[in-house]
Amino acid sequence: MTIRYPQGIWLPLVTPFRDGDLDEASLRRLVRHYAAQPIDGLILAATTGEGLTLDDEETARLVQVVAAELAGKLPICLGLSGSDTRKLGKALELTAAWPVGSYLIACPYYTRPSQEGLFRHFATLARDSDKPILIYNIPYRTGVNMGNETLLRLAALPNIVGLKDCCAEAAQSFDLLRARPSGFSVLTGEDALFYNALTHGADGGILASAHVETRLFARVHNAVRGGNHSAALAVWRDLVDLPRLLFAEPSPAPIKHWLWRAGLLHSPEVRLPMTEISAGLAARIDAEIARRTSLAA
Repeated sequence: MTIRYPQGIWLPLVTPFRDGDLDEASLRRLVRHYAAQPIDGLILAATTGEGLTLDDEETARLVQVVAAELAGKLPICLGLSGSDTRKLGKALELTAAWPVGSYLIACPYYTRPSQEGLFRHFATLARDSDKPILIYNIPYRTGVNMGNETLLRLAALPNIVGLKDCCAEAAQSFDLLRARPSGFSVLTGEDALFYNALTHGADGGILASAHVETRLFARVHNAVRGGNHSAALAVWRDLVDLPRLLFAEPSPAPIKHWLWRAGLLHSPEVRLPMTEISAGLAARIDAEIARRTSLAA
């Protein structure tokens, strides 16, 4: 399933591990759970999915299991990253026949290319694939910020369809929303700023925190899109502390702990260099789970 104009809630799915291996039983359970939630798509093997720790065989198996379990119920986007344009081109070729409808590709990290280098990098990748591509701009991880002029040049290419925006510059994000062409999506990747981004005109979010209270995140989105900002704000006031809690230590370990406590994961296991959460944060998360469970009872 391919969506050329991504919007709404896209979930960057965690990758379950058990004793160092891909935990396929937990993965299938996760997919069944979220396929019944009000989300608009899944993103696999991205940052939250610990994609940089997966080898090619594991990534292929991850995609196969998720696609088989979904049976077309939701679109799948595959996360890719790297600083070598040629290697990424080969990754696009390798995955061309996989059951994914689009790619989320991060800006090259560490090398800090110029704006022209960023443009040529993504223009080359767009030429190498006929699937839609979302750009992932996250300068506090990559070391380089793609400017709006470059983004708008890339938005003119037919299969550059959107952006996961983590530029951390409110003015840059707002100016892009004002200037973007029709058919170019902007999805925030800053969970704690989700409501603000929607009120500025963003089309949705790629939100790790939406693993938890998924329906409330969707309610915020739907209320804003429906013009009911007071209802959206009322939900957001209760929800905003959740992403702060789930990002209190490096993601996705806090999210995996929550999902483990909820019975969706067999284990909260992460791969180095990620580590398990501290005892203090575990206690805070457990307390929040208990609070929300009691409210729902």
